[in-house]
Amino acid sequence: MAGFLGGAGRGRMRTSAAAAEEPGVPSRGEAGGRAGRSSGMATATGRFGVWDYVVFGAMLLISAVIGVYYAFAGGGQKTSKDFLMGGRSMSALPVALSLTASFMSAVTVLGTPAEVYRFGAVFCVFAVTYLLVVLASAELFLPVFYRLGITSTYEYLELRFNKYLRLCGTFLFIIQTILYTGIVIYAPALALNQVTGFDLWGAVVATGVVCTFYCTLGGLKAVVWTDVFQVGIMVAGFSSVIIRSVVVQGGIQRILNDSYDGGRLNFWDFNPNPLQRHTFWTIIIGGTFTWTGIYGVNQAQVQRYIACKTRFQAKLSLYINLVGLWAILTCAVFSGLALYSIYKDCDPWTAKKVSAPDQLMPYLVLDILRDFPGVPGLFVASAYSGTLSTVSSSINALAAVTVEDLIKPYFKSLSEQKLSWTSKGMSLFYGGLCIAMAALASLMGGLLQAALSIFGMVGGPLLGLFSLGILCPFTNPLGAFIGLLSGFVASLWVGIGAQIYPPLPERTMPLNLTTIGCETETLGNWTATTAMPVLTTLSHAPVTERPVLADHWYSLSYLYFSTLGTLVTIAVGIIVSLLSGGRKQNIDRKFLLTKEDFLSNFAFSKPEKKEKVEVLNWKVHNLADEGIDNPAFNHIEMNFTDNKEKVNGIHI
Repeated sequence: MAGFLGGAGRGRMRTSAAAAEEPGVPSRGEAGGRAGRSSGMATATGRFGVWDYVVFGAMLLISAVIGVYYAFAGGGQKTSKDFLMGGRSMSALPVALSLTASFMSAVTVLGTPAEVYRFGAVFCVFAVTYLLVVLASAELFLPVFYRLGITSTYEYLELRFNKYLRLCGTFLFIIQTILYTGIVIYAPALALNQVTGFDLWGAVVATGVVCTFYCTLGGLKAVVWTDVFQVGIMVAGFSSVIIRSVVVQGGIQRILNDSYDGGRLNFWDFNPNPLQRHTFWTIIIGGTFTWTGIYGVNQAQVQRYIACKTRFQAKLSLYINLVGLWAILTCAVFSGLALYSIYKDCDPWTAKKVSAPDQLMPYLVLDILRDFPGVPGLFVASAYSGTLSTVSSSINALAAVTVEDLIKPYFKSLSEQKLSWTSKGMSLFYGGLCIAMAALASLMGGLLQAALSIFGMVGGPLLGLFSLGILCPFTNPLGAFIGLLSGFVASLWVGIGAQIYPPLPERTMPLNLTTIGCETETLGNWTATTAMPVLTTLSHAPVTERPVLADHWYSLSYLYFSTLGTLVTIAVGIIVSLLSGGRKQNIDRKFLLTKEDFLSNFAFSKPEKKEKVEVLNWKVHNLADEGIDNPAFNHIEMNFTDNKEKVNGIHI
């Protein structure tokens, strides 16, 4: 979920809208200044060549082959655990690269450089945010999820609270993920089609079908290993742009000097005003809550790192992933600075050579790499690799929560073989549904974008709910439910208000762009092959009167939406639990974060499994475990019940 939540967020959607609402079709002329070498865009760079399609096709083919391989490797996917969790035998490095790949969606590839181009390199502060997010995920949430050996994170909600909260979390995740996946398939395809002429629906259907194919055949192992391949393609795509930009501009120093002169090196904006879109504090505080909701408790991320064979490997995958996040952030930010250095005197967006900021990167690629056959195709392959990695993770996670939360509890007689086939069937179903959502996005772009931004806020209240369960032993089901409901009300209130009354420009603070260096002569008109959808807010008409809340409450930085939902959920949940006798309940310590979970990081001389047996009161069979400590992978089973039919002190 990287692109919309952690990237440019609301600002990108609205700037796309501003361009989309311009009457007529933008003409494509000279790129101006040093961009004058793009003069033949309508003929020379308006379409991809054969080698570009070959590179793109090779990426899809290799991804499909990986899926076929893992469908049969090691005897195939015999159980639902094999299919959904890779047999819980994954190692840290491929899982880390998979986490990194799904972070880097196509929206990130196209949108983050445009964000830096328009708003500056303050986006770099996310490097600190990612560190805090990984620390919170690895040290607060991972120990509990890994200890329980669960497949669906929402299974924890039933173990800790009740089945109704589990179902709430499951349905919210399913709705949010389907909406997101439809957008993440269609939006990048449209942006690339607008600039390159790359076939829109051919690419959408091809990526959707290939993704569904290898997810359905190979399960989580195919998802992880295709992500490893795709992250290599993405890095190669970024590298080609960066290297060529440095050559064109005559060195890194010129790019940095141009960025400094243009005010793009604005790293340290310590304005504490929560209404400013991106400052040091909004990114550190708001970004940490937003991304912890994704890395800490979101099924698509958690499912992969708890599939590791030991808890150490699971934590290691998160910390290796942190290095990957930093590398991606560096590439994306530097690409944005190079974009500004090249077009500082002639902004293609203002000059109407592209119709939305997300098209700036494809425009740059065709401008500076058009003389290198296949290299523009490599960049497009990198963008679609981002789509594949994100969509495949979503499909696998949707299948997991559906089987674990909606099928297994109510069809207990199903054998493992039948559950495995059911899991594959759900992957196929959700793959088709995501392609259908991409088609719907083409018809209802504005509504779906608004819905996505609203559903993106469910991460905050859900993070608050899991935090109450793991960190607050006195939280009871009543307090958790009322806290969750209150968090949703607060975050949806500010979120919907922000959609109806967008923040004023002085809150988003876009930096200056100019067309003073553009050449007046144009050598042909460029006509879009597909009409731009209206990616905008719920209200298109100019607002003549803005209520008082519009310039204060509704102008809150989008990064604080998740923070607000989390804090309201926790505060209300604690208060209601204390008032309703929460301190009287008896909670099994295996559902809570304990000091032993933290101290175990320093117990290098002790066997990890022995520590877990002592601390968590596991029941161990007299069979050799051979050093494997994942409870769903070895011969350890957990005793969830206390005193026969009592769970957490409550009769069932």
